Amino acid sequence: MADPMSASRFLQRLRAEGLTVVEVGDWADHNRNHVGPWGPVHGVMIHHTVTKGSAATVDICRRGYAGLPGPLCHGVITKDGRVHLVGYGRANHAGSGDDDVLRAVIAEKALPSANEANKDGNRHFYGFECENLGDGKDPWPKAQLDAIARVSAAICRHHGWDERSVIGHLEWQPGKVDPRGVTMASLRARVKERLAPSVTYTVRAGDTLWSIAASKLGDGNRWREIASLNKLKDADAITPGQKLTLPKK
Repeated sequence: MADPMSASRFLQRLRAEGLTVVEVGDWADHNRNHVGPWGPVHGVMIHHTVTKGSAATVDICRRGYAGLPGPLCHGVITKDGRVHLVGYGRANHAGSGDDDVLRAVIAEKALPSANEANKDGNRHFYGFECENLGDGKDPWPKAQLDAIARVSAAICRHHGWDERSVIGHLEWQPGKVDPRGVTMASLRARVKERLAPSVTYTVRAGDTLWSIAASKLGDGNRWREIASLNKLKDADAITPGQKLTLPKK
């Protein structure tokens, strides 16, 4: 059983994964908690929006529409790879799905086919809407796919989950097709790659996390990923001889 992260911790985790995060309005307090519980959480669910245009997409996901009040997710991943936080807590994104699928997610096992809708998914999943028309033709840019992997890995890293805790809406609720145009197998492979540490670095005199990130990862701003991966409470408290695990380049 996993309690949801606090909103501040959620934001911290996403930024530590190297994501560009946009905070939209009162996102941290915008939710549907008054109509039902939020948590325990068991996984991450990916959707497509069937919309075009980042600003309009973010606005719809924040406000919702007739018959389905917002927020419609926790974050909107636009085609440029930015993550727009529109709500936190219970959100109208997953709907009812298959309890057999939920059990498989919790056990981190292969998913059965979703053939019934008897379990409240809004309670148990972090949800991300991805800007895409959902027609199977609209492209999924590299920046967007990378952001999906980073978002998912950030949450999985916090909870100690592996990539099998990341599912698509089509794997949860019968009749759904999202995210159409990209396979969940390929997305989970990306998440698995991000979760797999590959390099150990020994700190030298004069090193900082920023300089290590710049020299070894090609981007000094990725120092937060190193701090998060190594559970460093004080990013300045590294010492010569200390061994650090670096994330994938």
